[in-house]
Amino acid sequence: MATSMALRVGKVDRILDALGDSTRRRIIRLLSTRPMSVSDLAKPLGITVTAVTQHLRILQSCALLTSRKNGRVRMCSLDASGFATLEHWVSECRTSWERRLDRLGSILEEDDT
Repeated sequence: MATSMALRVGKVDRILDALGDSTRRRIIRLLSTRPMSVSDLAKPLGITVTAVTQHLRILQSCALLTSRKNGRVRMCSLDASGFATLEHWVSECRTSWERRLDRLGSILEEDDT
């Protein structure tokens, strides 16, 4: 169980590191509208196809996107699994903090009586 949690936290760390870069966040926003080719992503970002490919490699390693080769064109789309990992982590954090705040509220109510 502890190993599973450590693996998940490692994945979350990689996802958050990946999303810490503004270009990668822009790629995510662009892909949220529709799948796009690498060259189609490069145009609005104003960077080279090589630079886009490097960013895509990082996002793909975190399971935030997938890519497939269609002839000579590499098409990219979002991958829900990385977002699900992040969502689960946020939910766990929220639940933990809500329990702590509930306990604090109970302690404060006891002090009032």
